[in-house]
Amino acid sequence: MIRRVSLGAVCGLLCLLPQIARGQQAAQIIPDSISVLGIKRVTRQTVLSTSGFAVGRVTGYRDVQHALEALYASGQFQDVRVAADTSAGRSILLVTVKERPILIKWTVKGTEKISDRTVRERVTLFEGRPLDPAAVARSAARIDSLYRGDGYYLASVNPKWIYEADSSRVRVVFEIDEGRRVAIARVNFEGNHAFTAQALIDQMSSKPEGFFFWRNGEYDEDKLQKDLTQKLPDFYGARGYVDFQVLGDTLIVDDTTGKATLVVRLSEGQPYKIGTFEIAGNRHFTTDEIQGLYPFSSSRRTGLLGLGGTERGASYFNQSKWDDATNKVFTAYRDDGYLYVQIQNDVVRRVERDGTPVVDLRWFIQEHQPAIVNKIDIVGNDVTHESVIRDAIEMIPGDVFRQNALLASYQNISNLGFFQQPLPIPDTRPANDQGDVDVIFRVEEKRTGNVNFGASVGQGTGLGGFIGLDEPNLFGRGKRGHFQWQFGQNITDFDISYTDPAIMLSRISGTLDLHDSRYRYTIADLGQLRRRGGSLQFGFPLFDARKHVRLFLSYSLDDQSFIGSALNPAFGTTFGCSNCLRSTIGTSILRDTRIDLPFPTAGTMTSIGVSQSGGVLGGTGNFQRVDIESHWYAPLGTLGGKGAGANPPKFVLGLSTRSGFVFGKSPFFDQLFTMGGTQFGIPPRGYDEFSVTPKGYDPNAAGGQASANAFGNAFFLMNAEIGLRLSQAFYVSTFFDAGNVWARPAQYDPTRLFRGAGVGVAVVSPLGPIGLDLGYGFDKTNLAGQPAPGWKLHFKLGNFF
Repeated sequence: MIRRVSLGAVCGLLCLLPQIARGQQAAQIIPDSISVLGIKRVTRQTVLSTSGFAVGRVTGYRDVQHALEALYASGQFQDVRVAADTSAGRSILLVTVKERPILIKWTVKGTEKISDRTVRERVTLFEGRPLDPAAVARSAARIDSLYRGDGYYLASVNPKWIYEADSSRVRVVFEIDEGRRVAIARVNFEGNHAFTAQALIDQMSSKPEGFFFWRNGEYDEDKLQKDLTQKLPDFYGARGYVDFQVLGDTLIVDDTTGKATLVVRLSEGQPYKIGTFEIAGNRHFTTDEIQGLYPFSSSRRTGLLGLGGTERGASYFNQSKWDDATNKVFTAYRDDGYLYVQIQNDVVRRVERDGTPVVDLRWFIQEHQPAIVNKIDIVGNDVTHESVIRDAIEMIPGDVFRQNALLASYQNISNLGFFQQPLPIPDTRPANDQGDVDVIFRVEEKRTGNVNFGASVGQGTGLGGFIGLDEPNLFGRGKRGHFQWQFGQNITDFDISYTDPAIMLSRISGTLDLHDSRYRYTIADLGQLRRRGGSLQFGFPLFDARKHVRLFLSYSLDDQSFIGSALNPAFGTTFGCSNCLRSTIGTSILRDTRIDLPFPTAGTMTSIGVSQSGGVLGGTGNFQRVDIESHWYAPLGTLGGKGAGANPPKFVLGLSTRSGFVFGKSPFFDQLFTMGGTQFGIPPRGYDEFSVTPKGYDPNAAGGQASANAFGNAFFLMNAEIGLRLSQAFYVSTFFDAGNVWARPAQYDPTRLFRGAGVGVAVVSPLGPIGLDLGYGFDKTNLAGQPAPGWKLHFKLGNFF
């Protein structure tokens, strides 16, 4: 644009030279008229108002220059010329323009490797406006940059202008030849002396192409930048190369083959060994306690899992380890209330007499006074009573502020399930000049209860209907009310329960349950079971001030009748019962530290329960039952959303074990153990209901038959899974199950197990938890006893957490 303005000004001045020759002052003219030539869609008045020219107004070379700049800046013209004609004795100012064509449409062609939408986002053209050639060039360059950034260095972008007949309107087509993606054939390092090129390549994601298909040499600019700014510096930094730098990188591409050589220029520096280490300023923790967090040592254990001997040698400085250790010291102080602690982690470089570079390390700690909790505020609870939330908070005003107690309180409030997720991170703010703090928990209520009704169909229950009410936060006081009536051809189930987590504002919980159920077992055609009764349970906090451990005492009374099926008389003979009374007293201990319920992402749950049925309690039978259960969860990573208060999808590793034992003879088959399936039996998944028996695998169960010996008095189940918790209501997983059931507890042998593996989906719906699992049973056999492994689809409606 600047070049055009200069030429136009020169042209105007040349035209005005005759006036200078005539001696007119400062090369000025006073036009008698102004002629505008070349206009088609722009009006004459627009040109004159934009340029500033006017008849009878003195016009000099500066006026011409300003006019040219204004006309070009309007975006309407691609060429402007100004001249003066005085040949006829009159002064005529001639303004000749060439209008830019109107862009009526633009498009891109040839996009395959990169989506059309992504490419179009790089174009900055506006339809219905005059076309700017510079904008076309910029758009083409942005598209080319997009392809180069994605590894398509051979891509070419050719913008084509397609004019209509009068050349006043134009279409622009960006024709793209994507070419092939650049493949890295070689990686050359310049400046590496301590490590070979292959050792450095092993640390990078950007590797040269190789023999196997997964070594395709793909060039990805984002991955390369991560290699150069994180992975290589971390590799060198872990070996003491504090001064390491990546000086630059160059990609040399062969235009004919699409192969590239990546050249990386390095400056390694010298490795720094550890010199002296000092701790100063500590009073709350002893020097030995803080020393335990020191990350460097002159000796280390060797061999598998550190079971070998001791290898001594120099320890090299690692900045990442040093920073992590400093954070651990900082966390230790905050957990003990030293909220305002300051830790200075000094790294002093020097050179030994023999020329060896070393670093002297020091933690200088300024502890200050521990912070005291001044007050705790709760904001946003419109329905839930404050006492319910405060009962979940593991600190009170007057306590020393502890960071771990703040985190545990945050998790406990989240586990209540009454509030929108994720909860905002609690605020802490100074309360006074003494360093005390106020803690503010912010919540947002969500709808917790639901009323549901409709039709249902399920494996084993057939077609039916249901009416239900579930409210986990009755009256806003955290009390739970549950009512469920399910009816159909094969099931009538009436259940009502009430749970108070804090009876009369105490720490004692209680649950009352009443039920009246009738089941017709279509799976395996066992017969019909009628059960009526209720149970009462009380829970007490035990041992743990953080309320993770509780002792439960319970009593239940059931009237049961069972009529066996005519197609399975042996089972009916063994367990047939008419108006049998089951009187049971039980006790159990539960320790639960799980978080992110109902699909936990961390923590443990362990439960041990013992019960006595019959005997001195009266009723039918005399037997004891022991149940042992343990679950362990650990986070493996997240998908984005790492900021404070984020609730991204989480990968989780889960390990579980369950065992049960019945001592004595139980006349009630529902108090014994059967394995296979998910609806009635205990997994492993991949096996049919009632198919894993104390006598081994029963292939007849696949055809809907269950033997009288399908139930045992002992079982063991272990499970391992890797799951993805997408939200509080959706969970997918891959699993491995192994388990077995035995006729007597004395036969318990957890080394002989039936194995299953597969994938599963769990959803929390208005009907309750719904699970769908596809499992592969490895140890199935056919009727001839030959191995016949295979798949089995399982559907479950009900509690599976």
